[in-house]
Amino acid sequence: MIGLVVNPVAGVGGPAGLAGSDGADVQRLALARGARSRVQERAVLALTTLAERHPGLEVATAAGAMGADAVRAAGLVPRVVAPAPGVERSETEAGDTSRAVAALAADGVDLILVVGGDGTLRDAVAGLEGAEHPSGAGTDVGRHADTRMPAVLGVPAGVKMYSPVFAVSPRAAGAIAADWIDLGGLPTDEREVLDIDEAAMRRARVDPTLYGMLRVPYRSGRTQARKAPTPVTEAAAVEAAARGVVARMLPGVRYLLGPGGTTAEIARQLGIEGSPLGVDVVLDGTVVVCGASEQELLAEIAEGPAQAVVTVIGGQGFLLGRGNQQLSAAVLRALGDDPLLVVAPEQKLIDLHGRPLLVDTGDPELDARLAGHVRIVTGSGTSSLYAVSAPELTP
Repeated sequence: MIGLVVNPVAGVGGPAGLAGSDGADVQRLALARGARSRVQERAVLALTTLAERHPGLEVATAAGAMGADAVRAAGLVPRVVAPAPGVERSETEAGDTSRAVAALAADGVDLILVVGGDGTLRDAVAGLEGAEHPSGAGTDVGRHADTRMPAVLGVPAGVKMYSPVFAVSPRAAGAIAADWIDLGGLPTDEREVLDIDEAAMRRARVDPTLYGMLRVPYRSGRTQARKAPTPVTEAAAVEAAARGVVARMLPGVRYLLGPGGTTAEIARQLGIEGSPLGVDVVLDGTVVVCGASEQELLAEIAEGPAQAVVTVIGGQGFLLGRGNQQLSAAVLRALGDDPLLVVAPEQKLIDLHGRPLLVDTGDPELDARLAGHVRIVTGSGTSSLYAVSAPELTP
């Protein structure tokens, strides 16, 4: 049996430039800035992929926006087991995710798809701690993932998705779930659920904490790797790569400086102070907008030529769709035919072992356009041509 839990507010803080969506105050601010969560459409996309191979499948889920709505929208049959059959919830909180996951485990679900980001999967860990499986077994997943408990797979729909418990895209998650049914299960890995304190994150303190382990179905190319930090020993390489980008910057062009250590080094070399975890608009060496939202970026692009400066997430290989959702499909389309200036030290590319870079904007047509190859600035006078893939197109 496949189960589904959706965090209805996941990802709403990304387009608003808030580095996350945790907390009612942050969610209200994101909505006030015109942002909206795309979690329901990403949930439906995963389930539609599952439905293509298993039409009419019954899916155990939570009521309303926490799952049943998406199941119905995908043409599948919801069996509501949480928070209670027939109870519709208009507002949700972290505890609702935990209770829903616990209810699905108690119901005997084999694989739970959890739609959200790192914080949502953290709540899933809490839900499985001490949850009773029909076999009568409980477990402390905070220390160990018990194979008697259900496997869990994250469907990426949040802002922070650094944990290696997510599929690379919603369609990939749906394909893994379909494989799980076809084969009576899949090989699983015990993987870490990591999360970052968002309040500290907004102060540029990025200290991931381990919250537990989950048993995650593994499919090569479909399950994402853990984010790998840039080693301190790579500082010289990062500095050289940043210098290469600064040398390429043209007068009169607005540069949308994305998050990351390498882009922070670009800001340092320009002598500006931006938001290391946001997207800043830089024009002729001056910050025009610090920590811009999607709407602010669109307004700036309308003023003249612009280009987004992005780096590679170490270990995962994502360029777009992980932590930089302000650079939305609408923003990238507005940037024109050459939207990206990509920078990364060469070692980050070597560490991918030939795996392509990934783009996940939520717009399949745009992702297909961005796929192929991209030139990456790797040093003050060096660059590499590297493959880019759109995982949403290849479930």
